[in-house]
Amino acid sequence: MSIDRQTARHIAHLARIRVAEEELDHLAGQLSGILTWIEQLQEVDVEGVEPMAAVNPMPLPMRADEVTDGGIREAILANAPDARAGFFTVPKVVE
Repeated sequence: MSIDRQTARHIAHLARIRVAEEELDHLAGQLSGILTWIEQLQEVDVEGVEPMAAVNPMPLPMRADEVTDGGIREAILANAPDARAGFFTVPKVVE
């Protein structure tokens, strides 16, 4: 896929970056190279390959799900300007 000057200018505008007019051709070439590389990646056969987040399988460290602080609902709700039935009450903001 090839990017022209006008498209490069538009992308720079969307990205909120200032690009000088004389740099647009260079930017368009770089963006075209990136898109060409992405097109090459789309040709890779990944059938049967599991998605992964890291090269080495690393399970997330688990911790015990224990309540370490609690039982102070009334003390917390005492700070609320409006609390009903044990919950914070807020004004409706969506109609």
